Amino acid sequence: MAAAILPALRQVHSGSTVTASNLAERVVLMSSSALFTGLSQSASERIATLARPRVFARDELLFMQGQPARHLVLIRTGAVKITQLSPNGSEVILWMYGTGNVAGVLSEPSANCYTSSARAMEQSTALVWDYAVLQSLMAEYPQIRRNISQILSNRLGELEERFREVATEKVAKRLVLALLRLLKHIGKKVDGGIEVSLSREELAQMTGTTLFTISRILSQWGQLGFVLPKRESVLVRDARRLELAGDEIG
Repeated sequence: MAAAILPALRQVHSGSTVTASNLAERVVLMSSSALFTGLSQSASERIATLARPRVFARDELLFMQGQPARHLVLIRTGAVKITQLSPNGSEVILWMYGTGNVAGVLSEPSANCYTSSARAMEQSTALVWDYAVLQSLMAEYPQIRRNISQILSNRLGELEERFREVATEKVAKRLVLALLRLLKHIGKKVDGGIEVSLSREELAQMTGTTLFTISRILSQWGQLGFVLPKRESVLVRDARRLELAGDEIG
């Protein structure tokens, strides 16, 4: 199996050398990702050398729905939006991910196409593994395949939970739950709280409601002082207060 990975390793090193400091940084990032849970230090270091560093400009596509799956992306900095197109061309936001999350995960990449598209919400950096290399790594380190199964299971569970919320919860409660998830995935600590960078249109799409309703609720919360609505972001000043807000506004 090492022979199968060796050509890819040579290719990585032919383009750029992974310094000791870069390698250490990669391993730290990988240790925060569910994809590499349970791997030894030596295994993580070896896998890290096979990654290609990438920089994605704001609004740049990482991959597109329907294209053959060619690589898996571990987000280093920035944020990525995962979307899916309906048959009539309407775009639906599935996820928003930040540092330590992976995009392009498939249950069996050998003969699959991407089921969604990924776009950088801001300038982002990432580590990228070709799926041909990843398949060899999964054969050598079965823990990676188990981790992928767990990631997909967790994401399915969240989608089911979000579907239930749309069907049973009031809009304010859905917005609270969406913002709390986003704080975890893409929230950035700034002066005064934690900022989630996305538009009100995107929040409306994620919660299954209208722009007017989202603007009305955020305005009320803004008057109460625990959030600060902005044009392209929401600053959460008090996450605990936000948790309680969903039961107060219809």
